[in-house]
Amino acid sequence: MRRTEPEDHGPVRYGPPLPPDGLPVLPELASVLAGAADRAESEPIGGGRALLDAAQGYWARRGGPAEPGRVVAGPGAPALLLALTAALGGDVLVPRPCAAWWAPYARLLGRPVFHVATPAECGGVPDPFALLETVRRVRAEGGDPRLLVLSVADDPTATVVPPEVLHEAVEAAAGEGLHLVSDETWRDTLHTPQDTVLVSPAEMLPGEVTVVSDLAGALLPVGWPAAVARFPASAAGDALHARVLDVLTALDARVAAPVAAAAAYALTEPEPVTARAAVAVRLHAHVAREMHAAVVAAGGLALPPRAGRHLYADLGPLRDALSAHGVGDAQELEDFLSARLGMPAPGGHRFGDDLSALHVRFSTGMLLNGADARRTERLSSPTPWELPHVQRALTLMRSVFDDLRDEAQRWEPPR
Repeated sequence: MRRTEPEDHGPVRYGPPLPPDGLPVLPELASVLAGAADRAESEPIGGGRALLDAAQGYWARRGGPAEPGRVVAGPGAPALLLALTAALGGDVLVPRPCAAWWAPYARLLGRPVFHVATPAECGGVPDPFALLETVRRVRAEGGDPRLLVLSVADDPTATVVPPEVLHEAVEAAAGEGLHLVSDETWRDTLHTPQDTVLVSPAEMLPGEVTVVSDLAGALLPVGWPAAVARFPASAAGDALHARVLDVLTALDARVAAPVAAAAAYALTEPEPVTARAAVAVRLHAHVAREMHAAVVAAGGLALPPRAGRHLYADLGPLRDALSAHGVGDAQELEDFLSARLGMPAPGGHRFGDDLSALHVRFSTGMLLNGADARRTERLSSPTPWELPHVQRALTLMRSVFDDLRDEAQRWEPPR
């Protein structure tokens, strides 16, 4: 992650990568990948038949059947979003905050990006009234908004959008003629699936939504880049599919053949894959709850994490205590917490938030980083969050926030 310029906090060029799951590579996945390592031929642009068939089955099991010819695969979700943005044209709208990799690809193409405030109860989607006002303002200034990117299981906020909130946002977008790209990378990482209702916008507006999922969210290691996209079943969806394939061809953006074999296997969701995914979700959910408790106990603000491997915190209430350490904006907060915690703690400016806001995203995966032996130990333990090295990492985080809380209390005026 490149630091911004220290003098004037210049443009943020690179965001943090997807966080790892902190577990060893699944042996069955490694075996499939190794078995395809001697394949000399390359995977076709857009994905081979086995991978695309597996993707169709994956979505059909989630109530979103994808017809042949309306699915593509690429070497990670960023490549697919770049191709979609290039194919659709026009200006791009995203929630504030949003995944760190969304906006840079639009800017790379010279497309304006407009951040829209999110509702109070979640991230991942724009507030419908703020969306309408932003579209009106952009058009009044000569802009051409065409694409809205959103996420129902959100990075960075780790929230899940309630169906009624999603419906309002989708309805507003449809009324303005926007095409929606739904990033559903984290949809299979719900911390309490029995208590959480996740609805894809493609279920509400099937003719105007393209779904993208990076398989590193739940099915593949982060170092094996593969993602799939599903296009609307319409003439417009067919045309978009064709244009996206043109862009991927120009970029020669194809999934490596061994990774494609592993991705196809994972997308069929055999028992070893689903069992491993369940272990990972349970571990990260527990760690996320502990991180949330530490932040809130210190006086910070954070919505409860419900999916993924993240926690997004507003440390504005601790501004006085942080200023004593030379922290006055998100970049300085990132530097301070990264040094104190011994892990990357990217500031909110990397996710489209204002530099002046003391927002930060924590990653449960970074907290679990360590040697291979520790990864194996987490896998074999029935309660991996109780392992000594995990507890030490959580204790360090609590200590840092306890110190900030104590300093903040000393700054409070006497009553």
